[in-house]
Order: sequence, then structure tokens, then C-alpha cells
Amino acid sequence: MILTDIEQNLAIMGNGKLDEPVIMLNLLRYREVATEGFGVDGLSGRDAYGEYGRLFAKLHPRFGGEPIWMGKTHTTVIGLENERWDICILVRYPSRQHFLDMVHDNEYQKISPIREAALAESKLIEMSQLLPKPETS
Repeated sequence: MILTDIEQNLAIMGNGKLDEPVIMLNLLRYREVATEGFGVDGLSGRDAYGEYGRLFAKLHPRFGGEPIWMGKTHTTVIGLENERWDICILVRYPSRQHFLDMVHDNEYQKISPIREAALAESKLIEMSQLLPKPETS
């Protein structure tokens, strides 16, 4: 498995229209037990991710990250063999810049290790809306 270079991809994201709203697709698979040493010792991955979510919600007013859809995943019809996700979450940000500011923010940097401790695997994919056509000012 080849992992992406997160900082390189954030730099590429920063080359996009910074004022354009974005939706981040989160595909998540929890660990059975969260990795120790990140303040969630002894919790299941699911519960540790819940703690991350509670802390993330406190950042919402500053960065506008609004979960707009969350659901349990089922069968991967087209995809990698044996690929399995527990949860899919769509999070809308008012702009690409809001998301970039958040991931570089010191407060977010403090809670992001909890996300990693909770998850066995994840994908985070930047998206922009095509349909229905976004309203323009």
C-alpha cells in the first residue's frame, strides 16, 4: 500500500480556489482498541473517534467544519477486494482556506493524534460540488 504525502497534497489543495467551498469525504475504519499514548487509552477505536469528534466540534465555530451526512457503510460494490469501512462522513467547509487553516491550527494539531489513534485506516478526499449547481452570490 502506498500512502500519500499529506503535506504535499495539502500544498496542492492550497493551489486551488481558496474561497471555493469544499466537502471532505471521510472513509473510516476503526481500530479494535485505540493506540495507547494519545489520551484515549483503553477505549475502542469507535469510542476514541467519538472523543475526537467531540473535540473537533469545539473547533467548528472557528473553521466552519460542518458534518452534513454520516452513515454506516455496507458492501463495497466496486473497489479493492476486502476493502471495508465502518463509517462515511461528509464534512462541508465554507472554503478551501477554512480547511487548510484548520489542519495547520495548533489546537487542531493537538487533537489530530486522537483521530490517528482511533483509526486502523482512513481516506480523506477533497471534493467540490457539481450538482445541484452551487448558488453563486
